Amino acid sequence: MSKTVEIRWHGRGGQGAKTACLLLADAAFSSGKYVQGFPEYGPERMGAPITAYNRISDERCTVHSNIYDPDFVVVVDETLIESVDVTKGLNPDGAIIINTSKSPDEVRPELGGYTGKVATIDAAKISEEILGKNFPNTPMLAAAVKVSGVVDADKFVQDMEASFKHKFATKPQVVAGNMTVLTRSMEEVQVG
Repeated sequence: MSKTVEIRWHGRGGQGAKTACLLLADAAFSSGKYVQGFPEYGPERMGAPITAYNRISDERCTVHSNIYDPDFVVVVDETLIESVDVTKGLNPDGAIIINTSKSPDEVRPELGGYTGKVATIDAAKISEEILGKNFPNTPMLAAAVKVSGVVDADKFVQDMEASFKHKFATKPQVVAGNMTVLTRSMEEVQVG
């Protein structure tokens, strides 16, 4: 039986956590995987905490619930560490991936004793330098793929380029910037 990889995303409304979750589902589907990608909705509004989920497997998945014991957690907004138990249920054999300017060793004390891998990436800096605005979802998506290995990195980059070309057909200049963000993020993510 194949292993199902479960990923939980934490972000704030408007930061693109839901979009990144759905893009990962699309990329995994393009790689021949069975996927689920869904947000948990409540009274969310711009800036309110949101949660989204991915299940990715080589076999059909019949479980249709939120994810309580994820293999990986992606934190798009590091301020959520103070207000949300982002490591709740997190598999110590997995990893947490955090958008922060801190190193994995600097952020680990804030994670309530989590003993697994900690990965960090300064998604804000990367997106601001390349795109001119803080769009953390693309760097966090790239970091999630790199750290989790849930899909082949080269295939992921090819699939994302095709997706961006389709999505931004009327704005081709946006494609190059997003591709640069993606590849740079995969290079700069730190794991400790």
